[in-house]
Amino acid sequence: MRISSLFLGVSLVAIAVPAAAQTTTTRSGTSTPVRVEVGTAAPAEAAQPTTTLRDALVQAYNTNPGLQSDRATQRANDENVPIARAAGRPGVNGTGSLSDSIYDSDAQSGPLAGPTRQGRLGLNLSVPVYAGGAVRNSVRAAETRVDAGQASLRGSEAQLFTDSVTSYVDVLRFEAIVRLNQQNVHVLEVNLQATRDRFEVGDLTRTDVAQSEARLALAQSQLRTAEAGLIGSRENYIRIIGTPPGVLAQPPALPNLPNDVQDAEQAAIANNPDLEAAQKQRDATAFDIRAAQATRSPQVSLTAGTTYYNYLGSLSDQAHTLGGINANGIANTVGAQVTLPVFQGGRPAAQVRQAQARRAAALETVTLTERGVIAQVRSAYANYQSALRVIESTRVAVDANKLSLEGVRAENSVGTRTILDILNAEQELLNSQVNYVTAERDAYVAGFQLLAAMGRAEARDLNLDGGPLYDPDVNYKRVKNRWSDRNDDPEPQAVGTRTNQTPVQTPDVSSTSLDPVLQRNDATRPVDINRKKP
Repeated sequence: MRISSLFLGVSLVAIAVPAAAQTTTTRSGTSTPVRVEVGTAAPAEAAQPTTTLRDALVQAYNTNPGLQSDRATQRANDENVPIARAAGRPGVNGTGSLSDSIYDSDAQSGPLAGPTRQGRLGLNLSVPVYAGGAVRNSVRAAETRVDAGQASLRGSEAQLFTDSVTSYVDVLRFEAIVRLNQQNVHVLEVNLQATRDRFEVGDLTRTDVAQSEARLALAQSQLRTAEAGLIGSRENYIRIIGTPPGVLAQPPALPNLPNDVQDAEQAAIANNPDLEAAQKQRDATAFDIRAAQATRSPQVSLTAGTTYYNYLGSLSDQAHTLGGINANGIANTVGAQVTLPVFQGGRPAAQVRQAQARRAAALETVTLTERGVIAQVRSAYANYQSALRVIESTRVAVDANKLSLEGVRAENSVGTRTILDILNAEQELLNSQVNYVTAERDAYVAGFQLLAAMGRAEARDLNLDGGPLYDPDVNYKRVKNRWSDRNDDPEPQAVGTRTNQTPVQTPDVSSTSLDPVLQRNDATRPVDINRKKP
């Protein structure tokens, strides 16, 4: 069975179960029969949905602060590439100094005395030529980690969509459960009234009344629990999506579900974003080792500089004329510098061993992540298949309980069943309908979790049309080759929406159309509550 056959025409939330309703009760002493009409209430007009699953996903995709935070983190990760490249680029420094000699025991005195004050302005250029591969490997490690970050961002998207879908169908489920529990309370209220009336005419005992009161009290507590669950599910929806749910439309069929668990497992190993991120992090550690080894290699750089000096009037004319010293001038230098590490206190070896240990950890992380992905896929597939079978079973249970209810009613008409038997049959029908609604929710969530584990629950897979999709590669291409020291981005502004102004949620449920599987078309019929107990 495919999930599409379950959700295209099936409503999760539209459950308005007609229940036994007391419409007339008459008494004239004890000789006139007391009758209660039990029938089908007219269904309320369905409210037009205001939010679809696609709307919710688009809203979360564009405004969820968790995803926005992950995107900003990835943009910060992009900057590691130009930072690594900067170590291999030329550097230009300007220098300036001003000094005044107060005392110098070696200074000459007299007319040939040297200058005592001087000011200097310099400009120096340094060009790295060779660093043993440290820069090249650092850049490659940073680039690989950018790829890992982009894969992690895909995983964040998939997790957000999974949470969004779960919160969406949870609201639908709890709305249905609240309505079913409301109907259950109403059924037991009718049952209690019928029991009291029969007790008054001597047909039942105080024990029967106490049992009915206990069942009603329990049903009311279950309704309060269901209402709390509905409020919690709606608040969780607001936390994830950012806006109140409104009237939710039924979710569409899930696309691209696998035919068997082997197909799902192969797709997950090839496309799961978390596994891909772990693999990229593993690859980056190989470059880290080479960069650490390069710290033991010679380093070569070229230098050039120019300096303007001025003695600020402290040079005598005699010193200028006889000593050949100019009052100001320019000095230019060009040179090459070679640094050959001989001994660094064991630091390079420690850095290499550290990088090797981190690579060993990354290798194990890949295996651990792969284990988790395989287990996740197999578990999600099993849960999905199990939920489909539960749907089939509960569908049979709903149909069987409908037939059982009709049979109990027919037997009541000939005196072999009581009103309590009818209400018990009503209760069993309601319970099976609650189980059916829950099974549909579980199947949809399990199916989407399976798609997420297979790497098929990202924005590009879901064809979201709420504007252009976020592409992390755009920012990476924008910054990876920048040279400027003054090219800052604008001051960051919050993108995620706050929810402090959203209204507090209530357990009110909207009127919706009936699920075809749960339709009740039985006609109104009277039930004689004065029948003798069988």
